[in-house]
Amino acid sequence: MVTSGAHWSESDIGDQSGRTVLVTGANSGLGLRTATVLAEHGARVLLACRNPDRGAAALREVAARAGTEPALVSLDLADLGSVRDAAAAVRDLTGDSLDVLVNNAGLMGTPRGLTSDGFETQFGTNHLGHAALTWQLLPALRGGTRPRVVTVSSLVAAGGSIDLADPNFERRRYHPATAYAQAKLANQAFALELDRRLRAADETVVSVAAHPGYSRSGLGSAMARSQSTSIVRTVVGTGTRLGELLLAQNARMGALPQLRAATDHEITGGTYVGPRGPGGLRGYPRVVTPLRSARDAATGSGLWELTAKLTGVTPDPA
Repeated sequence: MVTSGAHWSESDIGDQSGRTVLVTGANSGLGLRTATVLAEHGARVLLACRNPDRGAAALREVAARAGTEPALVSLDLADLGSVRDAAAAVRDLTGDSLDVLVNNAGLMGTPRGLTSDGFETQFGTNHLGHAALTWQLLPALRGGTRPRVVTVSSLVAAGGSIDLADPNFERRRYHPATAYAQAKLANQAFALELDRRLRAADETVVSVAAHPGYSRSGLGSAMARSQSTSIVRTVVGTGTRLGELLLAQNARMGALPQLRAATDHEITGGTYVGPRGPGGLRGYPRVVTPLRSARDAATGSGLWELTAKLTGVTPDPA
């Protein structure tokens, strides 16, 4: 049972010296904040980024505040070949000894598109890419100390459903918000299914999930930039800026749930961490209840098998 106080903060993070952490999407927003804080507490942080220039800038920022030299890993979650290469690079860099994987990167509300492998962009990037990365890094995590996988979901998952027969919107009508909700529900369901299978296999690796509430993460502005016309970009961008100004918490607070999930020893497998404020929108992190749909064993098992089929990656644990 988690016994820490109601105002868990960065000061509650213990010494992370000797630990190695991989953070996806570490070039900006919550990923950059998570990487920076862990580096400040002594961890060796690997920043997994798609854009090399933004990744290099983030690496310099983290290195300036780190006690241990961080490293940059090239990762495009929308390309399973890149995911495979990144996993191999991480295993080589760490000597198959990785303590924490933070599946943080994501896309939100993008127009219909396809990944390099032909999957709907948000499902392919947010879920399939992270699942494939996680499976391929399990050997390195087994070599870590108190190893754990932290997968970042979203409050939006509450309005989602996973269509196992049509996850890529090939038959049903595509809507950006619907696709995002499905992808983030898949993140949560995958984290819980991974935990079930790790426990069944008597593994030391644990799988947990977290969500940042409503936070200024950079996803909103990226969503606005991705829209197909200037008028839509302006409308979406204005609405996003107003919403974030009036309601959203900053990245320092938004990153706390995943930081707690990554470092609090009292957080056990299958746990979900999010803000404690009204509606889970903001506030200090606490253990919250995963969605019923994410806890459903049939959904979790079906998603696990579908993910293996689509990615061609052998699930781990098998």
